[in-house]
Amino acid sequence: MQTSQKTRGSGAAIHNQLYNQPNPIEPFSLTGPHFQVLNNNGYADHMHHQEPSIVSSQTSNDQFFTLESCPAVDYSVYNSPFGGSVSSNSRSPFSPQASSQSCLSNVHNSSPDNAYGSPISSEVEQVLREMKMELLGPGSDFEDGSITSSFDNQNKYMKILQLGVSNLDVKQTLINIAHAIDDGATEDADALMEALETKVSVTGEPIQRLGAYMLEGLRARQKSSGSGIYKNLRCYEPGPKELMNYMSILYQICPYYKFAYTSANVVIQEAMQYEKQVHVIDFLIAQGSQWVQLIEDLAKRPGGPPKVRVTGVDDDDSSYARGAGLHLVGQRLAKVAEANGVPFEFHEAARSGSEVQWGDLQVHPGEALAVNFPYMLHHMPDESVSTTNHRDRLIRLVKRLSPKVVTLLEQESNTNTSSFSKRFEEALDYYTAMFESVDAKLPGNKIMPRDDRIRINAEANCVARDMVNIVACEDTDRVERHEPLDKWRFRLQAAGFVAQPLSYNVVTAAQEVLREFSECYRLGEKDGALLLGWKNRTMVTCSAWR
Repeated sequence: MQTSQKTRGSGAAIHNQLYNQPNPIEPFSLTGPHFQVLNNNGYADHMHHQEPSIVSSQTSNDQFFTLESCPAVDYSVYNSPFGGSVSSNSRSPFSPQASSQSCLSNVHNSSPDNAYGSPISSEVEQVLREMKMELLGPGSDFEDGSITSSFDNQNKYMKILQLGVSNLDVKQTLINIAHAIDDGATEDADALMEALETKVSVTGEPIQRLGAYMLEGLRARQKSSGSGIYKNLRCYEPGPKELMNYMSILYQICPYYKFAYTSANVVIQEAMQYEKQVHVIDFLIAQGSQWVQLIEDLAKRPGGPPKVRVTGVDDDDSSYARGAGLHLVGQRLAKVAEANGVPFEFHEAARSGSEVQWGDLQVHPGEALAVNFPYMLHHMPDESVSTTNHRDRLIRLVKRLSPKVVTLLEQESNTNTSSFSKRFEEALDYYTAMFESVDAKLPGNKIMPRDDRIRINAEANCVARDMVNIVACEDTDRVERHEPLDKWRFRLQAAGFVAQPLSYNVVTAAQEVLREFSECYRLGEKDGALLLGWKNRTMVTCSAWR
């Protein structure tokens, strides 16, 4: 989820030609035949809730912010005015106030095609009249055939009617625009984008907020070309303190990163149970927050803690969000280790993943090595972008290091495909689920208002920019290139890795993370990997390899 500084995204900073697929792999769903819903004994649906505070604490160093310590300026949460259950005439079955029961019933009673669709307006006549007034101009009488506006506007209005979207279902209209762009139907795309403009909003329902950002990306793609597409968006670039504040909010109101940190740490801790020297290579260390908990856990190990060395691989985005270099990460972790009596060293590798070479990682004899790929590999250019194929090169390089365990955390999405319209539909489906999950109740049964300025900025800078990169950019400018677990499995196995099934302890730790959040988050398992989903959509996966 990250781009270069010119095309900055978010996911990397939080921690921190197209692929030719003749038979593209379809993302698997939480209701598929290979998916098992896990319960509190290892296999159920429901999570109990606690009420931990989600307000960040002030860090002691104003120059260095972490996801946990970044001061949440102007950020507040509010109690839900809707109370407990939701009546059957609730405005949307996917509203953030939906109960656990309504969530589960929606999963089983809705088809995959409309699981994330926006509600269709029941006032079609009024919508048509508004569109007629806007496109044909005041004083025109469409019913009588007396049209006083220009032929171009009339033609645009007729195209909208012919395309069958007079009710302006937001999701379907976005799909129609993408297909029109893919087919070179410029007039159709322009007409649909103009009609959709008044139906989306950054303060609206999840599909309306998503629609606003997707529409921006589609416009950028329609009006620009080549390397200038994303740069022409001229998005506001927040400062490091602001960016960390926004990322801290998302870190606290949805569990995707907590799930990744926690699951990977348990896997690594189990693999290093009897080792005396542990070396962790984090390929996107960002603020180093993940390793604070691991150091504290290793300190409690019977027989005493091992010697721990952490190598932090960095890039420009992580450094930008942090506001300084890797030395601050090392200083922070060294203080944690000292306070817990853990022998500790930190090694800086200020490189992007595409630049990392064997010598940058400094693996020493006698060390038990753990490698962490946290939402990072999908940024590596593959064979469709570069003949060097840094994605597979980096995987093979890590295999040569003979690690005891490799943890892979990735978004479960397939946006590395050859057809733009298919890629768009996949991104639309994935981010619809994400925007819905962000709308869900927060820890303590609270909600964050949709018009909250901090929330809007958080979504725009930490989620929307990644989406726009997927939609608007091509070639080397498109850095958001997600692949599903099955494709990662193929790449890792081709490099000689073997999957390691995750233990019951990993499942239990992930369940503990989810206890704070909505019941609509679901845990599952597929071929030894752990899946985190929202309703019937798998969102992220955690897998271990050796």
